[in-house]
Amino acid sequence: MNRVALGLSYDGHDFEGWQTQPHGRTVQDELTKAIEVIAQEPLTLICAGRTDTGVHARQQVVHFDMAAVRPMSAWVKGVNNSLPPTVSVQGAKLVDAEFHARFSALSRTYRYYFYSSPVRDPFKRFMTWVHYPLDLQAMRSASACLLGTHDFSAFRASQCQAASPVRTLHAMKLIEEADHCYFEIHGNAFLHHMVRNLMGSLMEVGLHRQPESWLENVLESKNRSLAAKTYPAQGLSLWNIEYPEHFGIQELFE
Repeated sequence: MNRVALGLSYDGHDFEGWQTQPHGRTVQDELTKAIEVIAQEPLTLICAGRTDTGVHARQQVVHFDMAAVRPMSAWVKGVNNSLPPTVSVQGAKLVDAEFHARFSALSRTYRYYFYSSPVRDPFKRFMTWVHYPLDLQAMRSASACLLGTHDFSAFRASQCQAASPVRTLHAMKLIEEADHCYFEIHGNAFLHHMVRNLMGSLMEVGLHRQPESWLENVLESKNRSLAAKTYPAQGLSLWNIEYPEHFGIQELFE
């Protein structure tokens, strides 16, 4: 069997997330069908991180095993010919059997884009609109408590299937651009809805509905009911996945 890794980008607006669903349109469903056209055999795709309904990916990584032998161009141009315009394979390569798209990943980076404006901008469809002004410095200061290794149960979806709620955040930066902002969050792994739940609580601080110290109290409580609502999916993108250098996965996006 040959193991192939693909680099993938997609606009999540029209998808019910990554993972295949019997009743809905998912990225995994569309990609599996397109790959099987080339492979001419059934196969199973494994991804680095299962994105939720409406969440986007700038750099998603998947792998699959198959008996067919095809040139790497077939897994890029050939597969893209069968994909909708909102999904694109960026690169493909043969990898060792030891490579695993999920378990070989060292860390993941997400970005959450948002903008504050009295009216909604239809051209900012990959960002979340906040109607009221935000205190960005308060949000930045409050987020400092999240760095390091913590039990993130307070920001974990009730349907989360992770064996442990403990995760490590290596960096969390709030970047201001001319007409929008984004949080860039780098961690070893993430719980279901974790980033969107963190954003909901950070927005409470930014809107001065809660003090900066409140976020740390919520984190230490491990109680999801004390945190704010889950923020919308449209502002969230899986931005980058880091692997050991010897796998050469970054080549898929160059």
